[in-house]
Amino acid sequence: MEMATIGATEKGGVCRLALTDLDREARERFVAWCEAARCQVSVDRMGSIFARRPGRDDKLPPVLTGSHLDTQPTGGKFDGAYGVLAGLEVLRTLDDLAIETERPVEVVAWTNEEGSRFAPAMIASGVFAGVFSIEHGLSRADATGTTIAVELDRIGYAGAVPAQPRPLAAYFEAHIEQGPILEAAGAPIGVVSGAQGQRWYELTLTGREAHAGTTPMDRRADALVGAARIVTEINRLGHETSDGVATVGVMRVGPNSRNTIPGSAFFTVDLRHPDETALSAMGAELREYAAGVAREDGLSLEIDEIWHAPPILFDQRCVSAVDRAAAKLGFAHMPVVSGAGHDACHIARIAPTGMIFVPCADGISHNEAESATPSDLAAGCDVLLHAVLELAGA
Repeated sequence: MEMATIGATEKGGVCRLALTDLDREARERFVAWCEAARCQVSVDRMGSIFARRPGRDDKLPPVLTGSHLDTQPTGGKFDGAYGVLAGLEVLRTLDDLAIETERPVEVVAWTNEEGSRFAPAMIASGVFAGVFSIEHGLSRADATGTTIAVELDRIGYAGAVPAQPRPLAAYFEAHIEQGPILEAAGAPIGVVSGAQGQRWYELTLTGREAHAGTTPMDRRADALVGAARIVTEINRLGHETSDGVATVGVMRVGPNSRNTIPGSAFFTVDLRHPDETALSAMGAELREYAAGVAREDGLSLEIDEIWHAPPILFDQRCVSAVDRAAAKLGFAHMPVVSGAGHDACHIARIAPTGMIFVPCADGISHNEAESATPSDLAAGCDVLLHAVLELAGA
């Protein structure tokens, strides 16, 4: 709740976009809490913050846990921040109980997980995992052309530690489910087995600007009409592909004048499916349909796949550790597949990885109304503690 005061909105949510002044304030508060817990704090070149609690053998690869502190423009209190602060609470609890672990335990706050200011999402964890180069990561720009590198330097979080793969014993991420399954089942713990694959596209249709009153309907090259046809097809694709979802989340129309026929339309497409073959088929169908609309309506089309994240299966040992912890603590739990992308999806490429989900009210997330109960949040944190202890060696 204290972290949620940074960027708090009138409707009870949070707007704390990556690398803004509000993000800097949240980072500074997190660092202060970590230092108060006697952690060693470091920052990598992508601005991700690592807080380390030494182990009995500090040369062993650590168990890492965490998530992110940035939010959507109209985000909630729990998405991301819960996983970071749950990790901090684990370190505090180890200190409270004077528990020494064989391995070091670290908590991370990844930079720009949401992708709402800088695309693509999960950029810093992607650089850390070797999915993206550091040059690619630092060069990502927002809508004004300002890059991640510039903003990291401006807010004082352009760290010196290399953002690259290093040995990890395990990575755990606690998170609200962002869906309705756990709440409907009355289970406070979701044992996450993996995550859906994702493909992100950016489409630009270019037609011809003309006067809205003097141009006959059959003489128009209306970019927005073409975009509307494609958006309708994308919605149909999501409905008719079993287990698939499809979303258009951003649209910009030019010249955006009420009495001028639109000459350009830019929009984004987010396709997701737990099966790579089906996901690829959805992408192919999108391309084919969009090309057909452009031909029929006399428009030019640019379509760019800016991100592809294949479906992920998490490490069975980590998944089992979460399952055993929930059973040991007596929490009702069930297996789930994540419909959302998380930093854990990138880290799973380089380290054994698992996730813990807790319910959120009505399955609502990326929304100021996002909510979770203290008891469910505590349950998830308790399971995280025991899973970390199993892999770190108590």
